[in-house]
Formats: sequence, C-alpha cells, structure tokens
Amino acid sequence: MLLGIEPRICSVCKEGLYRDKTFFTGGWSRCALCEDFVHYSCLANGKSSFLKARPRVCKTCRAAQEDSASSAPKAATPVAVGS
Repeated sequence: MLLGIEPRICSVCKEGLYRDKTFFTGGWSRCALCEDFVHYSCLANGKSSFLKARPRVCKTCRAAQEDSASSAPKAATPVAVGS
C-alpha cells in the first residue's frame, strides 16, 4: 500500500495518489492488466456494486475488454446431426 516518494497519478481519474488523501478513503491498488496504480474506487465493479472484480482490473481496461469482446465476431457452433 505504500508508494515511493515520487508522486503518481491515477490513470483513470487523473488525480494524485497521495497517502494523506487516499489512505483513509479506500486506498489504491494495481491493475492486473496495465500494471498501473489506480484508486480503489477506479477499479471495475464485481457482481455487487460495492465489491471489486477479481482479478483487480481498472475501469479503462474493463471498457477495452468489453469493446473488443463485443466487436469480435461470434464463431458458429457446430450442430450435431442425429442418426
């Protein structure tokens, strides 16, 4: 939970990740896909709105995943022919 001395910026909301600001209001986590530090509130929601998805994925990576999944053509499923 501790970041280095250099200031970091959340890649989702573009606000600073400072311990005095975010430590008591949820903190931060690292996205599993882009490896960036983001605020806990900037992580994608899980099944419930107050729970976060596992593995931890930021909202921008989740949106990119959904866009690529919706644009990919669906493969035709083979139909079994009865004898």
